[in-house]
Amino acid sequence: MAFEIDSILQSQKIFYHLLKNGQLEESEAPELYKAYVEQEEVMALVKSQGEVADSVVERYGNVIYLMPEVSNTMLGFSKAELKKILCKSTGTDRDYYLSQFLILTLLAEFYDGQGSHCKSRDFIRMGELQNILSERLKTGRMLEEEREQNEAGEDDRKSPKKETMLDYQSMSMAYEALKSEDKKRSRARTTKEGFLYTVMDFLEEQNLVIYIQEDEIIKTTDKLDHLMEMKLLNRANYKKMMQALGVEDNE
Repeated sequence: MAFEIDSILQSQKIFYHLLKNGQLEESEAPELYKAYVEQEEVMALVKSQGEVADSVVERYGNVIYLMPEVSNTMLGFSKAELKKILCKSTGTDRDYYLSQFLILTLLAEFYDGQGSHCKSRDFIRMGELQNILSERLKTGRMLEEEREQNEAGEDDRKSPKKETMLDYQSMSMAYEALKSEDKKRSRARTTKEGFLYTVMDFLEEQNLVIYIQEDEIIKTTDKLDHLMEMKLLNRANYKKMMQALGVEDNE
């Protein structure tokens, strides 16, 4: 299929803007936004460039987003890079998985996957998030121990594959290994408080959350709300997230 040169040039400008900014808002680049929305050729070319770059281009409301696939370490982050950013200097895999579990817990608190709008609350306090994380780890570890007891003596062929389960014991050990600052808020990654701050700072840098330090409040951005609505309105995706957290879905 042959494309007009003007369409090709427009698509390249749009994709370059997405590469630089991760998104394209109508208010900041109205001509590029209009070209993407109103010209099917331009939209097809931009989406095609996204596929070649191992990414997905989607529009939500008046914003166009460039979303790297999980395997994309060029536009996204590799496991090693995230471990270096989110974990203490001596961090291991269990520290990395703890950081991912914290992010998953945060998402579950803000979004419930119900109705036409999946957001269930406007903000969460840092202390509340820390308590919820501790409780989910404790509950998960108890369920893990109970499951191991039930499986004792059973035929391994009848037991669920352990690689499909979260390792609550290792994550709990990683969390308990962090110090706790009672008198003041610490930014050190070796403390529980510093661990939470480090993850929130990273999410804020990615324009996914807003952390109001003086009030110890975390809010989500429009970008995260849009991305989660696109993903969580799919009931199957929401169910997978809750299962990963060990929460039963009765619907």
